[in-house]
Amino acid sequence: MKTRPIALLAALAAMAGLPACSSPQSEQAGSDAGEPAQAPDGLAIETAEVMEIDGVPLGSVPGTITLPPEARVAVTAPFPGAAVRVYVIEGQRVARGDPLALVRAAEPVQISGELARARSAEKLAEARAKRLAQLAEEGIIAEARADEAQAEYEQARATRAEAARLAALGGIGPDGTMTLAAPITGRVAHVGVETGGGVDGMGAPFVIEADGAYQVELQLPERLAREVRPGMAVEIALPGADGGALQVGGRIIAVAPSIDPATRSVMARASIGAAPGVVAGRNVSVMIRGGSAGLAVPERAVTRIGGADHVFVREGEDWAPRPVVVGAVGGGQAVIAEGLEAGETVAASSIAELKAMSAE
Repeated sequence: MKTRPIALLAALAAMAGLPACSSPQSEQAGSDAGEPAQAPDGLAIETAEVMEIDGVPLGSVPGTITLPPEARVAVTAPFPGAAVRVYVIEGQRVARGDPLALVRAAEPVQISGELARARSAEKLAEARAKRLAQLAEEGIIAEARADEAQAEYEQARATRAEAARLAALGGIGPDGTMTLAAPITGRVAHVGVETGGGVDGMGAPFVIEADGAYQVELQLPERLAREVRPGMAVEIALPGADGGALQVGGRIIAVAPSIDPATRSVMARASIGAAPGVVAGRNVSVMIRGGSAGLAVPERAVTRIGGADHVFVREGEDWAPRPVVVGAVGGGQAVIAEGLEAGETVAASSIAELKAMSAE
């Protein structure tokens, strides 16, 4: 999954941070495209163009980054023993097969001995089965005796295979040590044993969390619960290394069928990709985008006048306040349900000064 939004979302982010091209009227007023326009009194005003967008934001909801259930793997010891060495600490990254700890136990010594005896018994049974099969073929003995010898050989081979599986279960060495290894590539989330400490077969001394798989648990208010569906896009803004915002995208994968009576909300889950700042347990704000199209302007272009939302629209060389209906706000953008048309130019800065001028 990509950690950057799709090209359309990138265009929206660019629209929010940069002034859009000025209209022909703005060129007549002495402003080049993308540069601050000049108000009649010389006030510099950044402009933005009303843009058509897909995936209209439905709203922002709180969420918590989690790991999917299959991303956590417990590492257990097949036999009880004592930890001779512990090679990792919590938070350390490991690759599949990397050693986690060396454990010494009594059972591996017994298993090693049983494996040696089973291999010897298998060779003996194999040789006897071949010899009796040859004699039965020559008519010297009855075929039943050859069949019995073959059955004994098959039993010896099964016993040897079982002992070999037990010996390989924990990387058992001839001195009774077992090497516990990482089953997946990821991060060591839990270390529950110290050097010299005991290890049993019931607990998990290590827990490994897989790389690249994260989910977000969402709490949907009742008004959104009826609209959100699996497959809808989500977007999370995280602080970037350069001081800007890093956008992480994902998809809704599940929505609970009922409302929680305590919180009056519906639980949902979204999948997202790995990115800097994406850490399990972190609380985030999640923007949910629907599938319909709409018009958007920078959020800072919208202001309240007389208890209603307005934007300042360029009309020739003047800026006129126009009432609008805001459908949703998120990601630095305001989705306009009514009041504007695509391609119109609005003021994206100096809004307070324009309000003061319009009130005169």
